[in-house]
Amino acid sequence: MSKKNTHYNVEMQATSDKSIGKRTRYYHSQIDMELLLSGIPYSELPDSYVIFICDFDPFGQKKYCYTAEHLCKEAPEAQVNDGSHSIFLSTRGKNRSEVSEELVKFLEFVGTDLEDSMKDFEDEYVRSLQESMISVKGSREMEERYMLFEEMLREERAEGKAEGKAEGKAESILELFEDESVPENLKERILNEKDLSILKRWHKLAARAASIEEFMSQM
Repeated sequence: MSKKNTHYNVEMQATSDKSIGKRTRYYHSQIDMELLLSGIPYSELPDSYVIFICDFDPFGQKKYCYTAEHLCKEAPEAQVNDGSHSIFLSTRGKNRSEVSEELVKFLEFVGTDLEDSMKDFEDEYVRSLQESMISVKGSREMEERYMLFEEMLREERAEGKAEGKAEGKAESILELFEDESVPENLKERILNEKDLSILKRWHKLAARAASIEEFMSQM
């Protein structure tokens, strides 16, 4: 919360989440409900920001920053002004010229491997974060927590990479049938499969099958 009573909720996301948009809705509702229960009237609800720092591109547009606010569909220029702001920061951005260099440096730091996290990013804020990391590591109690955090982060990133490979393989299977109408239940089954070994087997079947029917009979 800021001096102006603006409320912030910041979350780090290491793995892709297709429901991330609805998660912002949940966090905004939690902020508002807490304030309303304390007796604040609707008219005095402060601005709220839900910020997701993502180690992936949540919308696939190669942006470092995506800002979502409520707009009027029939009149986009109209200002709803409900005070809720959702910001998605991505370490996978490519539009460096459209955002501040400080933001790029910070996201590069967030997205780097733990082994390279102490290199010089030529940014004062990043340097302060690195100094905090050194301080945390210097405490025996905090060092244990930091090591646990490192292990959890490695596991999350490994899971994210595996999930990304599975999604890519599933899309490849469907692309092989681009000239045919894929039944919705079959498409759903392929896209929901997370076992990469199964998807690889299906991919080989799809490449050899003369039709969708033949592919389905051999799955």
